[in-house]
Amino acid sequence: MFAGSALAHKGVMNSSVKARMDAMSAIAQQMKTLGKMAKGVTPFDSATARLAAAEIAKHAGDTPKLFEPEEDDPKSEAKAIIWDNFSDFTIKSNHLEDLAVELSVTILTKKDLNSAMKSLGATCQSCHKLYRD
Repeated sequence: MFAGSALAHKGVMNSSVKARMDAMSAIAQQMKTLGKMAKGVTPFDSATARLAAAEIAKHAGDTPKLFEPEEDDPKSEAKAIIWDNFSDFTIKSNHLEDLAVELSVTILTKKDLNSAMKSLGATCQSCHKLYRD
């Protein structure tokens, strides 16, 4: 999975864009960890699920500062509208951080995980549909 991220980021020349892409990939990796448990591909483990949520929170908290400089790269999937609506983008990122912090202490059962996946997925999608190509 990390190899896929490395390939997707190959050729990125702008270091700020690369840092953003790495942070988004880290969130995606943690979502995959949660998704595999939710689907039963890997056994449910509440500690692992809570740790994944905590990692999502950490990277979501870093997101606004990573996007603060209006940087671009041909490999970037970020839409320019981010900087036109930076306050909304920041609100969405903060919402993901807050949700993931909450989930990092409340995922105790597989039922909790399934609910968490719905909430996290909707939160990610609310930003991606506006701000990502």
